[in-house]
Amino acid sequence: MAQNIQGDASGQTPVAASAADDKIRCDACPVMCYIKPGNTGACDRYANRAGELIRVDPHVILDRTLEQGGKVVPFDRGGDWDGRLVADGGTFVTAVGSGTTYPDYKPAPFIVSAEVNGVDMVTVVTEGIFSYAGVKVKIDTDRFLGPEQATVRVAGEPVGHVTTSEYGSQMLSLGGVHHLTGGAKKEGRVTCEALLDLCNAKPVELTVDDGATLIVQAGHAPIVNGGQEERMRVGCGSATIGMFARQWFGKVDEVVVVDDHITGVLSEHQAGKLLGVRDTGIRMKGRRSTPGRYFQVAEPGLGWGGTNISDPLSILGAFDAKAAWPGLRLLLVSTTGEHFGYYVLDENLVPREADIPQDLAPSVERIRENCEPALSSVLFMAGAGGSLRAGVTENPVRLTRSVKEAITRVTCGGAPVYVWPGGGITFMVDVMRVPENAFGYVPTPALVAPIEFTLTLEAYAALGGHMDHVQPVGDILHRDSVREVAPIGDNPWPLSTRSQG
Repeated sequence: MAQNIQGDASGQTPVAASAADDKIRCDACPVMCYIKPGNTGACDRYANRAGELIRVDPHVILDRTLEQGGKVVPFDRGGDWDGRLVADGGTFVTAVGSGTTYPDYKPAPFIVSAEVNGVDMVTVVTEGIFSYAGVKVKIDTDRFLGPEQATVRVAGEPVGHVTTSEYGSQMLSLGGVHHLTGGAKKEGRVTCEALLDLCNAKPVELTVDDGATLIVQAGHAPIVNGGQEERMRVGCGSATIGMFARQWFGKVDEVVVVDDHITGVLSEHQAGKLLGVRDTGIRMKGRRSTPGRYFQVAEPGLGWGGTNISDPLSILGAFDAKAAWPGLRLLLVSTTGEHFGYYVLDENLVPREADIPQDLAPSVERIRENCEPALSSVLFMAGAGGSLRAGVTENPVRLTRSVKEAITRVTCGGAPVYVWPGGGITFMVDVMRVPENAFGYVPTPALVAPIEFTLTLEAYAALGGHMDHVQPVGDILHRDSVREVAPIGDNPWPLSTRSQG
């Protein structure tokens, strides 16, 4: 595939073995492509420019002087390097576009120094090749997506599974080494493509066995069976009763908040009892839990409150004539306020639908108002293996210990990450906090993701780091293929010395 080839952004150009027909062999990943002049390798990340192997994408640098969304200006600090090992800390060198350490014995492509608040800091920068990687997807919806543990597919290929339902959201676990390498070749390829698109905040269509069809895109509302979600629920049915009981008191005699998991009933709920709501003789289907809280009133589905019902009266039994009365006012509403109905009992204690009173309608709107916008969230998750850590120090376990002791800070494209406890360096990052198009792939298949390790120069030396490869940030900024961007506003500055050992 021919590309618009730019200058080399890599600190260490991969070894390129020439062939008789002017092809060169790239060793930036295990595929070891032979690349013709003017073409890129299978990953579209490295190219042959007149016999020279170059990194196609620009190397991304975060510059604090640039305003978010503002014009990006060329770097020009003026003057030559004065020989100092460290430089100003207003610039952070990310691993986006930096290149990799493959075949793993090499030091990281960039080991850069900067002075921050009088402290000499070092950031080790590399793009990791991650076979042990996937995404966790949070989908804000009450719609039934599929049974827990159900297989999630892309283009018919298994790429993951449904995990747990959370408070107003449902979770998917996609990718991982078993889908990338443990199945058929097509399964691995499709999984890798889906993960790459999700991590780069592109839309991906997913289907769940015995469940829904979804379109998921990080930072956008999910689309479930062709319908775009607008809001996530304010709470379960019981919580909704507790939040709005006072606003219903005196305006209606009974309220049922329909929910797939916990349906709430005002008159039986403790909130209703404390307000003095009268017993209405209502009888609910499902399994009674604590007072005013019912489980399994219906099956999961795409209807009211994430259930499969379209008629809310179907979850009610006959009213108890000893407690109910003609004229009893009944409100049934879902946990998002999307569905609601107002009823009045006739002389036979049968609910008859009526227009909702003007003084009651605002409470339904209040439920809607308290529902946050529905979004799809994608967290990239990977384990930084021994080969990647070898690019930081010749004794990789020291890096692991340094991370766990909070001496070394881990970032992904400058974005903060969560490092899991326990062994190894297993981290998660919100892809919306990473620079645009920060993720790549190699057709082994595996994902390529930026990762940076930042610590003091003194700590790096004690770590047994590759001190002879440390270079000032100014050396990197004068390269042809460097792209300066503003940091994402919500991210903490990765070179901050606060909490840095």
